Order: sequence, then C-alpha cells, then structure tokens
Amino acid sequence: MRVLMLNGSPNEKGCTYTSLSEVAGEIEQQGIETQIFHIGKKAIRDCIGCGHCFESGYCVFKDDDVNTCVDLLAQADGFVVGCPVYYAGPAASLCAFLDRMFFGKAQKYAYKPAAAIVNLRRGGASASFDRLNKYFTISNMPVVPSQYWNATHGMTPDEVRQDLEGLQVMRTLGRNMAWLLKCIDAAKGTVPYPEQEERQRTNFIR
Repeated sequence: MRVLMLNGSPNEKGCTYTSLSEVAGEIEQQGIETQIFHIGKKAIRDCIGCGHCFESGYCVFKDDDVNTCVDLLAQADGFVVGCPVYYAGPAASLCAFLDRMFFGKAQKYAYKPAAAIVNLRRGGASASFDRLNKYFTISNMPVVPSQYWNATHGMTPDEVRQDLEGLQVMRTLGRNMAWLLKCIDAAKGTVPYPEQEERQRTNFIR
C-alpha cells in the first residue's frame, strides 16, 4: 500500500514538508509506503471549465504536474494534502492545482482515505482545513480524523518542531490513516464498495 502526500508549499523542504514528514513517519512505521510530491514554484493555471477532462480523464493543460498527480493518486491507496496558510486561507497555487486535479476526475479517487494538514504562523487554520476537506467529501473519499485540527504552527521548520501538540496531531493522523487503510485492505473480497447510483444533476436555472 502507498499514500500519496502532496506538498502544496512553494518551499520544498519548509514548514509544510516538516509536518508532512511527521505524518509520513507514522504511516511508514505501520509498513505502508509514502511518496511526498512537491508541486513546485512555477505558475499553475486555474481550471477554465472547458470540460476536456470529462472526455479524456486528464486536464487539457500539460505545462505543470497536475496530470502526473492524477495518475499518482489513481494508483495510490490514500492521500494527504499539505498546505501553507498565507492570507487566512490555503495557498492559491495549491487550490488551482487541486481544482484541476479533482474536477472531472474524482471517480478515480473514490474510497481512498484522505486528509488535509495546514501550517501557519497564527490564524486561518480552520478556514483552510475546511476548504481542503471539501475536495474529499465531494469525491466519495473517507476523511481520516485525528485528535484535533490538523494544523502546525511556525515560520520555520525549527519552529514547527517546537509545536509539540501540532506534531502529535500529525502522528495521530498518520496512525489513523494506516489503521483505516489496513481495515479497507482486510475487507477486500468480503465487503464490497458501496454501489453508486447514476449521477443526477439539478440546475436551478433552466
């Protein structure tokens, strides 16, 4: 089993990476592989609603790593998104990345356990956490819990390491992710995935 961990910070080995690594350490202790993927610093296009992905299964734009992550998550068993908080919300580049990664492709990720973690100096954790979880709850992805909100605090990796409660929350999240993945794996062949109905879409303007 493998968990894809998306580092949504422009800084490859910064605070968000430090928090993701704490989660990854616990998952790996349970015998499950992790892969941290960094979205990088280059510009990321936003979704333009063209609908190309409904036909191809991939985003029409190919000048960043969105389509790479579409495949990585489709092949993974679980997903963790890590995000910095700059202006009381999740980083805009990551939201653009996730919009295109999920729109028209969510059926590939159904029933894969997922979680979001955020790092910040002081405020905006709950709003960011809520925003990121919406990608999972609209995609039939079980949201993995922890013992408190999945947030760490600090302006540098060294400061994050001083947030003992935050790091404990990360470790608890990692153990819970591993536990849920093992439960799902143990149920294979005996407990089928829920049957999905044909999608009904109601437009309010006709």
